[in-house]
Amino acid sequence: MRHRSAVVVSIAVIGALSLSACGSRGEKKNADSGSGNGGSASTVVIGVDAPLTGDLSALGLGIRNSVDLAVKKANETNEVPGVKFEIKALDDTGKPAPGQQNATQLVGDPKVLGVVGPLNSSVAQSMQQIFDDANLVEVSPANTGVALSQGEKWASGEKKRPFKSYFRTATTDAIQGPFAAQYLYNDAKKTKVFLIDDQKTYGAGLAATFKSEFTKLGGTLAGEEHVNPDDRDFSAIVTKVKNSGADAVYYGGEYPAAGPLSLQLKDAGATIPLMGGDGIQSADFIKLNPKSQGDFATAVGLPVESLDTAKKYIADYKAAGYKDAYETYGGYSYDSAWSIIEAVKNVVKDNGGKLPTGDALRKTVRDAVQKVTFDGVTGKVSFDEFGDTTNKQLTVYTVKDGKWAVEKSGTFNG
Repeated sequence: MRHRSAVVVSIAVIGALSLSACGSRGEKKNADSGSGNGGSASTVVIGVDAPLTGDLSALGLGIRNSVDLAVKKANETNEVPGVKFEIKALDDTGKPAPGQQNATQLVGDPKVLGVVGPLNSSVAQSMQQIFDDANLVEVSPANTGVALSQGEKWASGEKKRPFKSYFRTATTDAIQGPFAAQYLYNDAKKTKVFLIDDQKTYGAGLAATFKSEFTKLGGTLAGEEHVNPDDRDFSAIVTKVKNSGADAVYYGGEYPAAGPLSLQLKDAGATIPLMGGDGIQSADFIKLNPKSQGDFATAVGLPVESLDTAKKYIADYKAAGYKDAYETYGGYSYDSAWSIIEAVKNVVKDNGGKLPTGDALRKTVRDAVQKVTFDGVTGKVSFDEFGDTTNKQLTVYTVKDGKWAVEKSGTFNG
């Protein structure tokens, strides 16, 4: 989810990471007990950047809580002997400027060896250079903007990874947009679509990939409009949609605007479905739009609730007592955090059972994330040469009886 600014921020991290670890891998101990020979556990911090307040906080809180759960489980099971994990969660409110400030703050904390987030692709653009300059790995559970990992010229076939420190467990809009187009045209039998986007990195990019595939299939566009993500009065666009003869609306953007847009369409008598991407596949979309029955959304991966691999995660999340739902990206956030934990574990193992010290530690962890492969909450977790997930599955949902229900899962047939 959710080109990059020309501002390049270089961060110099002063001082070595004075982390020490010792202990045997041969027996389980509480992580707080340290090495068993009198030493104390090293502290490794996993940063979290997400919208913890504001319109998108429902998604952001699910991200934060899932990382917190992963850290708790790693400590409970002593996943990395001699290492105690903690989280440092910062609020970007879904905007690039706070995200950039958060990236600087996380880089400045020498105990931070990896970051989960952000939610929004536009926020990621403001952070990537900062993290990369410091060799600090970030793993997003939600970004789908293709250029983040494959470069600005990816659509022309010239793919080049801009930052070695950037990874994601969510698949990209190069797949999500076309997958939605195929469903809407082939399955839902909608042939004339009105295309709307919010002009943000995520929304505009998603709409563009949808448009390309939809028209290739033979569909036509009844019209195209752009809105501001903070808009809530869509009366002018609603009139255009009604007069266009469209049999569906495709919206590139997020639920705070998509919900009111869909509601105003229905209230005006345009009883056609609105479809969007993972940015609208939230329970809050339905709360904002009591007439959302029949609307569609795609989301990355398979529905977590249907996966045997996610049963323990769901039970543990409930048992932990979080007041916020794990939402769309919960399982991917857990897996993002675990990829960092797994990388730290492999680094410790390769260093004779101790966490290395020195300025090269972050780079070592970054390189270790590239090589991780494990069975996660969302299935097999591993990364390709661009830092993208190797899991290319997607799901179409529709609103039925006040809830998102699965319509179809699969992969894009390109």
